[in-house]
Amino acid sequence: MNTAHTTPLNTRVANALGAEDSSVRLKAALAVGSNPDPAFLDLLVERCAVEPDFYVRDMLSWALTRLPPEIVLPRIRPELDSEVDQARSQALHTLSKIGDKSTWAWITWDMLRDADDEVARTAWRVAVVLVPEGEEKGLADELVPQLGRGDRDVQLSLSRAFVDLGDVVKSALEKASENPDPDVAAHARATEMLRQDPQTGFDTAIEEAKRVVRLGPERAADAAAAADAAAAAALASAGTEATEAADC
Repeated sequence: MNTAHTTPLNTRVANALGAEDSSVRLKAALAVGSNPDPAFLDLLVERCAVEPDFYVRDMLSWALTRLPPEIVLPRIRPELDSEVDQARSQALHTLSKIGDKSTWAWITWDMLRDADDEVARTAWRVAVVLVPEGEEKGLADELVPQLGRGDRDVQLSLSRAFVDLGDVVKSALEKASENPDPDVAAHARATEMLRQDPQTGFDTAIEEAKRVVRLGPERAADAAAAADAAAAAALASAGTEATEAADC
């Protein structure tokens, strides 16, 4: 904690935010946010970089949004270049919560490709929130190289970012669906399925996309048609047997 202007109250709050019990830390962050005071700005930002509990971190960011943006934004901007992954991630998360479009210039393409998955995921989310009208396609083109990256949660985050960008991503996803890397192609196809029908579950979409990539579109369509025909035949047969049984 910055000790330049330490007071007994600052010390008590710092101790509460650094308590061993996460519930104590959560209540402390809630209290600070409920009674916003610029004196706690540095402390909140510093805690964001080291707080291990997701819910407490989210409360810390909420507390920051309760302070005037004109003092919060200059304070968190240096955090975007921190060597600490969590500091970068949480600064980006706070930017998404504040939603000040003028901070779009702070989002670099390097952030979208950050080696840390959590930082990259957060950068994707905040970029979609802040992107100016007319620049969505450029953002989509920058996100395409991340298709196929990471585990399920990482891929789901990227798919959601594409879906939130709207129709401008269609051509980029169609091109990526022909990528020779099967993971990239499947992720692109699954994302397009979600874009066309947001009610489709991601797991269902990714499995169907992998099947299409593995078999090829024509063979996959033929296999799906054959499966539908077999299901219809089985249903009809069951209906006939039920009718015959009722007649006996």
